[in-house]
Amino acid sequence: METVTIYLGPTMVAALRRIGEAEDLSVGHIVRDAIKRDLYRRTRAKTARRADEQLVAPLRALLADDLAYAKGWDDLQARLSRKGYQLCEAGGGLALHDAAGARVCKGSDLGYSYGRLIRRFDAPFPGHRHRYLHAKMR
Repeated sequence: METVTIYLGPTMVAALRRIGEAEDLSVGHIVRDAIKRDLYRRTRAKTARRADEQLVAPLRALLADDLAYAKGWDDLQARLSRKGYQLCEAGGGLALHDAAGARVCKGSDLGYSYGRLIRRFDAPFPGHRHRYLHAKMR
């Protein structure tokens, strides 16, 4: 181990001592554990899943009319289905999946975010957990 000096305010030191007494730990142990957790969190953070632009550009062109002229969610899903794709819920938005169910890209990668489509169709995506977004956008 290597010695590192850190400077903490008296309030923080008092709080660490109280925690240490309650849990029978040293202040050093508490600080080391906090740093260890923070380093783990920072090094294990999710990376953004960015779609390959060489894949997305042709898809954008292929699906542009379907995304632009669909009259509602059912119409959009039917149009995409005829070309071997479907939209699925993905976190707070939508993702395009192929016929086998594999995720291809985010809806926003195609130029149509979930929010934009909600506003256009004046309805949330059927079954989407984030239905509150529809009311929020009105």
